[in-house]
Amino acid sequence: MNNKNEKACCFKTSVGGQALMEGVMMRGPQKMCVAVRQPDGEIFTEVSPIRTHPWQKWPFVRGIFNFIDSLVSGYKCLMKSAEVSMGEDADLEETKFDKWVAEKFGDKGTNFIMAVAAVLGGVLALVLFMVVPTALAGLLARFVPLGGWRALIEGVFKLVMLVGYMALVSRMKEIARMFRYHGAEHKTIACYESGRELTVENVRPCTRFHPRCGTSFLLIVILISILAGALITTENTLLRIALKLLLLPVVMSVSYEIIKLCGRYDNPLTRAVSAPGLWLQRITTSEPDDGMIECAIAAVLPVLPENPEDGKW
Repeated sequence: MNNKNEKACCFKTSVGGQALMEGVMMRGPQKMCVAVRQPDGEIFTEVSPIRTHPWQKWPFVRGIFNFIDSLVSGYKCLMKSAEVSMGEDADLEETKFDKWVAEKFGDKGTNFIMAVAAVLGGVLALVLFMVVPTALAGLLARFVPLGGWRALIEGVFKLVMLVGYMALVSRMKEIARMFRYHGAEHKTIACYESGRELTVENVRPCTRFHPRCGTSFLLIVILISILAGALITTENTLLRIALKLLLLPVVMSVSYEIIKLCGRYDNPLTRAVSAPGLWLQRITTSEPDDGMIECAIAAVLPVLPENPEDGKW
């Protein structure tokens, strides 16, 4: 927390979410809620149940599946927020492909296409952050002998790409607003974890940085991938790329367990591990206004468990 008068964290919750277009999505143990500010100023909310699966409790297996599930649900919520925030009069042109999918497969077909698009988009982004830095390091190795420093050089390229990309997109007006809603999401979770009543006044002074943030997860993935890359001794660029792609599920699974530990425990070790991700959140989160905080509160209230113990991280 940034305010010395705030209460310390009472417990760690599994409740979390993501920023949307003019809104916030929150996930609880059993329900998910989308809250979006409509053009007329009212807050639209939609609550849906969350399916639970046995693998969600399997260490190192749950990481990759939870990542895919988050991509799919997050993409659907983002599309919903775009639809709601633009209003009924928005001119959304339906493509021939959209019409064909709707006619042939109905809503299930549309949901399937959205899920595939979300997964492919997320995987493509991760692949680019793996492939491009390795290729750049391979190009550099043609002129400068890198030796055992190659994995570190690749890691530097990855970090520069990630930070640079986030800094660039943060300058876009729409993304900048989403980053403010991202801040509202984090502040609301921090207020809930402090045991205080969820009001705008109580949420406002809370911290906008959280160790379980997706931004921190991405950074940990890159740091773990650097360590994994150090185990690859071949200098052949194509072979290095192939081996890194094969190791990607392992890297993501290990990263998930690390972010889970950082979200559950507060000690010098977890604080040190969380520090780089919290620093990066200075780019991906911004201070929200009261209306954004209202959206985050509206999103989180329907998903909170009756017994906070049921939602412990």
